[in-house]
Amino acid sequence: MTRPGEGEAVDVDIYRHAMGRLAKGVAVVTTTTSGQDHALTADSVTSVSIDPVLLLVCVETDARFHDAALEAGVFGVSILSAEQRAVAAWFATPGRPLPGQMDRASHTRSPSGVALLDGALATLECTVRAVHPAGDHSVIIADVASARLSGDPKPALVHFRGQYSALP
Repeated sequence: MTRPGEGEAVDVDIYRHAMGRLAKGVAVVTTTTSGQDHALTADSVTSVSIDPVLLLVCVETDARFHDAALEAGVFGVSILSAEQRAVAAWFATPGRPLPGQMDRASHTRSPSGVALLDGALATLECTVRAVHPAGDHSVIIADVASARLSGDPKPALVHFRGQYSALP
């Protein structure tokens, strides 16, 4: 018996398109280190456990956010509404300048100092528990220190087939 993939190379373009057919929620993940904000748009934020309350986020190891989050040891997650499409696009822009990047998104500071986006469907404040290398990404497992829901549950922003869409 052979295992799937033995002797075969996966076509990366087909794989990318296949995964693009999995609709995913969109969040902005933020941290602060040495007085500088770092942020990125992520569609790879997932609940891991309820007891203890854990989530994971997958972050490219070359992303500026990666080392900043590990250094700070804390990060925030803002789960975006469909109205925040432009915010998602901004924080997904490669090479955007770090200074002043949060000026384009209305936000408040959590007790740990990370930015949490106003108008988000929910916000979470997290503490890094473990980091697992996974190819060109790291899987960051975090304890959820706080979770807040917005009072107005608007349609969610989702990522599907390489585009942002609304999910009621």
